[in-house]
Amino acid sequence: MRSEMGLEPPCIIDVEASGFGPESYPIEIGLALNDGGKFCTLILPSPLWTHWDRSAEKVHRIPRDILEEYGRPRDWVTGELNRILRGKTVYTDGWVVDKPWLNTLFDECGATPGFETSSLEMILSEGQMEVWHETKDRILADGHSNRHRASFDAWVVQQTWMETRRLTG
Repeated sequence: MRSEMGLEPPCIIDVEASGFGPESYPIEIGLALNDGGKFCTLILPSPLWTHWDRSAEKVHRIPRDILEEYGRPRDWVTGELNRILRGKTVYTDGWVVDKPWLNTLFDECGATPGFETSSLEMILSEGQMEVWHETKDRILADGHSNRHRASFDAWVVQQTWMETRRLTG
């Protein structure tokens, strides 16, 4: 998928977690891919992952029992991420939390990411940063969704990047 300017959009990752602090762990991962595809999966928590923050649950609306019933095994999740993202750089607007949560997932599996994770700011121009929030708010309003789920959040970030790029070209 190419934007109107001929540039391929970046791959975006978003991670939802069991809480907001250092004891939290990933519960859902969503991707907005540069070819227009999406990927999203719930993650079956490790028996060692016990922290659960009710305020985080209210934000992402994923109860722990849903993870235990529908979450995919951690090894499967890391394998799929490596298959889909092999050799790519994936960007996040929450690098300071998403990167540690990805590390927690891969470390738990004894696996190594076959992709790089970078902060979205690394690919934003000053012009894009200046119009980012108003553009994102408009995309959210146009998206007709109040979901706070990983794949939707990744899609919104990707769409915002593309629109801010178009606006500031």
